[in-house]
Amino acid sequence: MNFETVALDDKNSALVIVDQTRLPGEVVTLRLTRQQEILDAIRTLKVRGAPAIGVAAAIGLYLAAKSICADSFDAFYREFRAAKDALAATRPTAVNLFWALERMEKVVLDSRELPVLEIKRRLYSEALAIREEDIKVCRAIGEHGLKLLRDGDGILTHCNAGRLATVQYGTALAPIYLGCEKGYRFRVFADETRPLLQGARLTAFELALSGVDTTVICDNMAARVMQNGWVQAVLVGADRIAANGDVCNKIGTSALAILAQHYGIPFYVCAPTSTIDLNAATGADIPIEQRPDSEVTEMWFEQRMAPEGVKVYNPAFDITDNALVTGIITEYGVARQPYGESLKAICEQKSAQE
Repeated sequence: MNFETVALDDKNSALVIVDQTRLPGEVVTLRLTRQQEILDAIRTLKVRGAPAIGVAAAIGLYLAAKSICADSFDAFYREFRAAKDALAATRPTAVNLFWALERMEKVVLDSRELPVLEIKRRLYSEALAIREEDIKVCRAIGEHGLKLLRDGDGILTHCNAGRLATVQYGTALAPIYLGCEKGYRFRVFADETRPLLQGARLTAFELALSGVDTTVICDNMAARVMQNGWVQAVLVGADRIAANGDVCNKIGTSALAILAQHYGIPFYVCAPTSTIDLNAATGADIPIEQRPDSEVTEMWFEQRMAPEGVKVYNPAFDITDNALVTGIITEYGVARQPYGESLKAICEQKSAQE
């Protein structure tokens, strides 16, 4: 994978992304220069994965600010806020989106006494900092996660929490990539991940390119694979983690956690601290995005696979109860029960180092 998932081409004022809706058939790089293109790319999953969405939003907001023609702070900030609000409305669940946008807005508010041109320079630096931090954070997650695995382990993962969901390494796949660098040989079972097939299309794509032993399974085959003794750990990412350790991730994650507990398999969530939302007391406080019916009834099929007029329930995410989570692997280490205490301590550690 000699391409970058999310990047900035400042010379041409473009957000550069790999169009993930075209994978695995073809690798298409998009150079998005208009704000509506960036909004559509996030909304339609051309760029996806909580960390990647955050980086794309930061770059997108910088590009919006760069294009604003205003001499006074008030005029600049009015247009900046409109661009920020538009980006915030693209996806309701992944907290990294809001985290990145808030960081960018803080730069503006902390610089209100400076010339608008200088504010734009600082936004440029912040967007790049968010991107570079993502690389370092994901590598740290990989290092902490690798300590929990053994050479030869079978690992089951759901959706795509690899390089395509971040800038490099990924979250749930970071321990696998770092293990491969050290000569470990893992066997990965990638859930197909209905209805958008991120596991079959994206996780299998990037792992296969990296030479990792990868087997795609349908979501309802996970129990059989576990029953066979082929899985020693489950690694998943997260789009938002509540203060009590409830985890919001791609639909189907909760079922995996229940199966893992039944078969005595550790269930680990790999996520940066930017995914932790201490303002959400429990998973019940996390909004769940509802996706279009067509993703279930028509997408990926040559002809419609469900009767016309049938009702469709298509939530993008579900909530995994914290009691089912063995550990939450962050860049600052592994949080364990009680999560109300351990996650707070990790966030405090992060704040102390900023």
